[in-house]
Amino acid sequence: MKSYLFLVPLLSVLISASASTLKDDEELIIFPTYGHLTPDHKFWLISIHGIVYEPEKGSRLRDGLVTFFGKHVHLNKDELHNPLFRERARLFLIDNERGKRISVALLERTYNLKRTRPNGHIEDTLLVPSKILLSSQSQSENWIPIESIPLGQDNRIFYGKLQLIGEEGISVISDIDDTIKITEVTDREAMIHNTFLKEFQPVPGISKVYRSWQKDGAVFHYLSASPWQLFSPLSKFIEKEDFPPGIFHLKHFRWKDSSLFALFESPEKYKREGIEPIFRDFPKRRFILVGDSSEKDPEIYGEIAREHPGQIEHIFIRDVDGKGDGIRYKKAFESLPSTLWKVFRDPSEMILSK
Repeated sequence: MKSYLFLVPLLSVLISASASTLKDDEELIIFPTYGHLTPDHKFWLISIHGIVYEPEKGSRLRDGLVTFFGKHVHLNKDELHNPLFRERARLFLIDNERGKRISVALLERTYNLKRTRPNGHIEDTLLVPSKILLSSQSQSENWIPIESIPLGQDNRIFYGKLQLIGEEGISVISDIDDTIKITEVTDREAMIHNTFLKEFQPVPGISKVYRSWQKDGAVFHYLSASPWQLFSPLSKFIEKEDFPPGIFHLKHFRWKDSSLFALFESPEKYKREGIEPIFRDFPKRRFILVGDSSEKDPEIYGEIAREHPGQIEHIFIRDVDGKGDGIRYKKAFESLPSTLWKVFRDPSEMILSK
């Protein structure tokens, strides 16, 4: 029988050569994701999601594009020079780096990921033996650290985290805009100001409710039609306002593929696309769905509840405009028990039945 051991060094060289090092002016963000058990409990399926990009700091071209962006959304001269506006607008004008191959370390094991797509994003799934991850139960709330592996002369390490979510338990799927963060999505001018010119403001009292659910064992998914470019300020907002840490489900967007106002188009399809994989991965978990009246959250959540009978613990809808449209809600939640859903004005009304 021939030995092929001589190929091992050659394969190592080929694998190393195929991995792209990040340039000094390129960055990597590893987004928080989750892992779930396979039906036989032998493995964890771990989702990895990140983006490689070039910030283009100090670029006159980018400065000009930021100004063009501001004028296009009708900002005045003072608003165009607002430092917060220029910082956030630049997040949409980064160069996405395609074809980059990244390696990450997870519990002292190294995994080579797929190459980044044209939009700079990398999404991959790892199959990790459950005995490896179950030995790490000392991790707080089952959050496991991830870090990139430096390649070549680039010694930088980029950090992320993932949450191991069990088969059973309570998961909260929460909308962001006008549910936990004041955005005013129905007013275009106010939405632009709240997104680009102001520090994000929370809906008063709702983080306290979420923390109480967290103490009872709930895990959190934060869902929005906001694009991934806003991940960093949104994650800082979640931490600053003392919301429970969670997994983000945001929208893919880049200027080369879409017009400016695709940023603000109807979010219904993005919410469905974000929610459906969660139910697919966790058929035994129960869910609390939290949204608001300014978009189609009641209609979307009603459909989901009818499609997944027995999995919905409760639905909460924040009444943004105070109309309390009973006809709308009766239609949205048709055939569902009235005890399953509640429209609230004050988060203190979000009480779970025992």
